[in-house]
Amino acid sequence: MTRDSRSVILVARILLAVMFFISGLHKIADPQGTQQYMSAMGMTWFTGVFYVGAIIIEIVGSVSLLLGYHARLGAWLLVLFMIPATLLFHTHFADPNQMIHFLKNLSVMGGLLYVATYGAGALSMDAGLERTTKVATPRPIVKKAVNQ
Repeated sequence: MTRDSRSVILVARILLAVMFFISGLHKIADPQGTQQYMSAMGMTWFTGVFYVGAIIIEIVGSVSLLLGYHARLGAWLLVLFMIPATLLFHTHFADPNQMIHFLKNLSVMGGLLYVATYGAGALSMDAGLERTTKVATPRPIVKKAVNQ
């Protein structure tokens, strides 16, 4: 992997994560508005639980991507969050804005699936931990067997 591609993968991970991190912060800043929107879109039961769950998933998943720490797990978490969120909030296709949000979410899920499949790249905590584990693990001593 070239130095340039390492940087590009890092930037891609950051760009994926920023949207979720800011969305989580907005939910924290406006709990009533967020829960009212959820109710207006048909989530009339356990709105508070789903609200807290959305914040946790968005913040934890985005920090995981930003740091590249357990990034595959963080990416899967965000994909699993986006599937119902997309189907609940962005399927009113008569509204062109909702169609754009739906397609944007599909595209973001594609990027997340890439991270979930291939990992966070060389400039990540996952890669750094893997390197230190390889160095710290002593190689087993193999003795030659002599046939007599």
